Amino acid sequence: MSIGLGTAAIGRPLYINLKKDKNKTPFSLSDFKKSGLKILDNAYENGVRFFDTSPGYGMAEELLLEWLQKKNDASIIASTKWGYTYVANFDPNAKVHEIKEHSLQKLNEQWSFSKKLLPYLKIYQVHSATLDSGILEDESIHKRLHQLKKENNLIIGLTTTGIHQIEVLKKALEIKVEGEKLFQSFQCTFNILDQSIFSFREELDNLKDSFIIKEALANGRLIPNENYPEYSNLYAFIKLLSEKYNVGEDAIALRYCLEVFPSAKVLSGVTKSSHLLSNLKVNDFKLLPSEIEKLTDFGISAKEYWQERKELTWR
Repeated sequence: MSIGLGTAAIGRPLYINLKKDKNKTPFSLSDFKKSGLKILDNAYENGVRFFDTSPGYGMAEELLLEWLQKKNDASIIASTKWGYTYVANFDPNAKVHEIKEHSLQKLNEQWSFSKKLLPYLKIYQVHSATLDSGILEDESIHKRLHQLKKENNLIIGLTTTGIHQIEVLKKALEIKVEGEKLFQSFQCTFNILDQSIFSFREELDNLKDSFIIKEALANGRLIPNENYPEYSNLYAFIKLLSEKYNVGEDAIALRYCLEVFPSAKVLSGVTKSSHLLSNLKVNDFKLLPSEIEKLTDFGISAKEYWQERKELTWR
């Protein structure tokens, strides 16, 4: 199964995204939790075996742990991260939702809970490594991550975000501890609009199940939206393909990622079972080379992409 489930949207009530429908129902933490567990069940029942989480995703890590404790399936793979702390306390009106801290203290603090995901936990990542967070130069953290790798048979990785994904990847690939490359898993933003990591195509795809693609739908921007008239031609072509293959626009966007990176795990970040089933139709068809090429032509600069993303709000 090439699709994995990202748990950000089922772990906290708000996420950076576009939504056409506004939920007017008062927020209920217990109902929210039940909904999240249902999505995990539905994903599993439909063949998903890869689950990505983080302590920065509200209750997501705890939710996944509770769910895993009822499973006995060695084919399940979990990945989690460290470096972000969720601080909104499930308040939809919170001003601040998460705080980033790449310190050795934070690593040890969050590992004390994340390790409970073992033995399903296979990939442990730095959450949103950037050039200015210090994580790429901190040898004490590198040594600690290497130690966790050896003690728990983990793959150590990092996630990238922003206009400097390429620079982060280059620096991370050079880091070694005791003669071994430290980072052997990468979770990057890649989609029809932001193709900046394409220059690492061969190296990333050779990681097999350790390369993870996030934001494949560009936070909802790849679903036809009247607020983005500049993408009208792209939307028209995606609609044409969705009709041809009898799938949703979401499946076209996800399929594109898999055509470019065949060995990647592409994350679905759904909150509804119907959306999950729509995403999973990505496995029912393949795009033609000419269609892949035309979709690629719609790519924009990383600077433009991330500036546009900054303008999205928590919904």
